[in-house]
Amino acid sequence: MAHWILLAWRYLAEPKRWQIPQDWWSGASIPALLFQHLAYTVLAVGLAALVAVPLGLVVGHTGKGGALVVGAVNTLRSIPTLGVLLLALLVLGIGYTPPILALTLLAAAPVLAGTYAGISNVEAKVVDAAHAIGMPRRDVLLRVQLPLALPLVLDGLRGATMQVVATATVAAYAGLGGLGTILIEGVQLRRYDQVLAGAALVTALTLLLDAALSWAVRASAARRR
Repeated sequence: MAHWILLAWRYLAEPKRWQIPQDWWSGASIPALLFQHLAYTVLAVGLAALVAVPLGLVVGHTGKGGALVVGAVNTLRSIPTLGVLLLALLVLGIGYTPPILALTLLAAAPVLAGTYAGISNVEAKVVDAAHAIGMPRRDVLLRVQLPLALPLVLDGLRGATMQVVATATVAAYAGLGGLGTILIEGVQLRRYDQVLAGAALVTALTLLLDAALSWAVRASAARRR
């Protein structure tokens, strides 16, 4: 194992692999692949949040449709991402849409679950007090419930980001770059040092993002005290 780790380190240490490309989107160096990987992650989580956060806020605030939300979360979690990608490739053809669609569905479940749980867990007496002083329903949601629910909402976004950044390697199956390119090329060439190097890059990126988002969750929780 130490032999493969040494070879993987040599692979990563080659200066040519860290050259800054002129074209970030089609470059094959590690910085370009990292940029592509992050772009897929941000886009997928952002699209999921645009749909799942408002839905979770409304359902959690009104208390109506909770069973549907739970069912939707369970359904989304059971959908295999690679299966969605392959189906989308067959239907839509090669392009950016299939991997983004697959990753967005993957991200939607934790975002929806975190938002719904956050709003639902706000103490009823706090909501009743806000209504009692005459606050409109919209203000109760945005100025009372959402700030209190923010740690769980951010935790849902954190979970979604972790899943997507670890799974965004599927974009390479469609020839669209990302860090998965290193892994797939390594498997095809039977260069297991390259496979190990690609896995290490994805792991390092996941840990860095997790640390940053964990700090955001803790900071939002501290503001509630």
